[in-house]
Amino acid sequence: MSQTKIYDSAQHIYPALEELRNLFEYRFLILQLIQRDILTRYKRSFLGIAWTMLNPLGTMLVLSIVFSQLFAVRTPAYPFYLLSGLMAWNFFAQSTTAAMQIIVWGSGLLHKIYVPRSIFTLSAICTAMVNLVLAIVPLLLVSLILKFPLGWAVLFLPVPMLLLAFFAFGIGLLLSTLAVYFPDVSEMYQIVLMAWMYMTPVIYPANIIPVNIQTFIRMNPMYYLLNLYRLPLYDGRLPAWGEIWPAVVWAVGMMIFGWFVFTSKSDEFAYRV
Repeated sequence: MSQTKIYDSAQHIYPALEELRNLFEYRFLILQLIQRDILTRYKRSFLGIAWTMLNPLGTMLVLSIVFSQLFAVRTPAYPFYLLSGLMAWNFFAQSTTAAMQIIVWGSGLLHKIYVPRSIFTLSAICTAMVNLVLAIVPLLLVSLILKFPLGWAVLFLPVPMLLLAFFAFGIGLLLSTLAVYFPDVSEMYQIVLMAWMYMTPVIYPANIIPVNIQTFIRMNPMYYLLNLYRLPLYDGRLPAWGEIWPAVVWAVGMMIFGWFVFTSKSDEFAYRV
């Protein structure tokens, strides 16, 4: 390998490692940002943090009424199936949207003092993870109402939750980078999210997907992550290795890719936001 190639590789690797080191040093600031985001979000809300649990429950009730005649026949305990999918999807959609927007909102801090740029994205993902954990409460309530038993497989749930966070973090880093250069990305992403949701078995069961488009659907990384999240909840079993590794590859791969793209451009953010 030539010295030029070694130098180019070092130029890409060093910022990524340096950002990781700085992120560890500012770990207490991350906790403060998470606390601030949660308090700010629910400060003026009458229901407070309970809204995090009631919001997916209300959405589930509406969608269950609308789609129960279409999907409930093929999907036992359809409200539970629907809510489990909505929880995972809402986490992904809300966390990546917040990660993209928060880098712009934090521009004032970037101009005043040095902080790791990725700290904003990470705090957005962690805040959304807190909301995802809280949303498990209405899911348990629905399981009791429907008399839908939950087995020991639910102890596996932290694994797909962590993989969802990895994938959302990688997507959030990519979106944050794009948003700094192209402010319209935020509005465009909402359209992408809507299309992405309908291409993912969130509100409909995967077994109704026509054979001729199953290959296309399986190119969707959220298909694997959502399936892995639902298996211990809805199917009540541990996933097989063939169901785990695609989710791991997509989640870890996207996180690494997003990290390298973000850190290679982060030094320019203070001048562009």
